[in-house]
Amino acid sequence: MSAPLPRDSFIAEIFNAAKKDKDICFLCADLGAQALDEFRDVLPDQFIHVGISEQNMVDIAAGLAIDGKKVFCYAMAPFVTLRCFEQIKVAVGHMELPVTFIGVGVGFAYDNAGPTHYATEDISCMRSLAGIEILTPADDTSVVQMAKLCCEKPAFRYIRLDRKNLPEIYEGKDIFSRQGFNLVREGKDIALVASGYMLHSALEVAEHFSKKGQELAVIDLYSLKPISPQAQEEFKKFKKLITLEEHFLSAGFGSAVLEYCSDHNLDVKVKRMGVADHYYFENGGRKYVHKLAGIDVPSLIERIGKE
Repeated sequence: MSAPLPRDSFIAEIFNAAKKDKDICFLCADLGAQALDEFRDVLPDQFIHVGISEQNMVDIAAGLAIDGKKVFCYAMAPFVTLRCFEQIKVAVGHMELPVTFIGVGVGFAYDNAGPTHYATEDISCMRSLAGIEILTPADDTSVVQMAKLCCEKPAFRYIRLDRKNLPEIYEGKDIFSRQGFNLVREGKDIALVASGYMLHSALEVAEHFSKKGQELAVIDLYSLKPISPQAQEEFKKFKKLITLEEHFLSAGFGSAVLEYCSDHNLDVKVKRMGVADHYYFENGGRKYVHKLAGIDVPSLIERIGKE
């Protein structure tokens, strides 16, 4: 039996918590999903479907949060971030309100919908906001644990969910044991740093090099903002960090790692591998777009082999 979709696992966890906590409110600007239908039917007083009106959703969320509610805003990743960026900045960020934004389909996950539905700028935009936390789960276990965190410790957060389920990495483990990152594969000299979908690509790349006698470490940096102070000690173990991201390089995942290393005077080289400064209109699926962008596994293997 395959794992549930990330959105369904996340929503189900919030739904279970909401049945016990009347202060939890779920706002939705999505067209619909089975998990949303159950939430709406069972807890109609804690569920608001705003329609395709993300900016209005954020203002409603701010009002509810001011009234003491634990608020979640859910929509497709590009629309819950870029479409209502100013509302998030002013109504939630300036007011320091504990609203959780849930973006589903990050990167090229909505591969059949084209560039209007890609989320390749969400990190750069959202991490520029003061006080926000940015988390990206890599499997169903981490999705559920992040949902529990959001219910138990409300904060100004952005959760980046993939569209489809991802293979398990953390089953039976506590992802928060290192407070923001986990070493998921041992290695020496070079560490691949990634999160979410690209973490699985990193593991495939590392497995390829392992068969050739070179052991690359793989680090899941699931908390991109803030990056844990403990990450300093982990990063210093390696001569080079190679960041992998399904995002524009400008101010993205790799940029956050570069800034962190610079700010903490870490003597480690950082090489970024992500999406070039280009919009892709071609169809053919996620892996095909990755190939065009040079971030599919074969391309990464070739590029990393030259490092």
